[in-house]
Amino acid sequence: QVRLVESGGGLVQAGDSLELTCEISGGMTTINLLGWDRRSPGGQHEAVAWISRNGNTNYGPSAKGRFAIARDYSKSMLTLQMRSLEPDDTGVYECYGITGATVYRGRGAQVTVSA
Repeated sequence: QVRLVESGGGLVQAGDSLELTCEISGGMTTINLLGWDRRSPGGQHEAVAWISRNGNTNYGPSAKGRFAIARDYSKSMLTLQMRSLEPDDTGVYECYGITGATVYRGRGAQVTVSA
């Protein structure tokens, strides 16, 4: 059973940087796709960034150029480096992993960006 636990959220000011971490247990190497979603205060879900098994990375429109996703198999970890944060980046950031037809999700980390 794959388990994902996020950490690193918090309250920051606009323009600040923040790094989120997702610790993965139960078989990181079985995961075909890893990524981060954001759930906004209004309840909307947005794909932020994702990385495939072969290392290809993709970003949602708001994250492109500001965020960077990375994985480290030796540490069983997925990270999201965020810079130039804006109030619209506020939300709960959820780490997820997809193995075949199964999607595993963490509980999320709250990121709040004040103006």
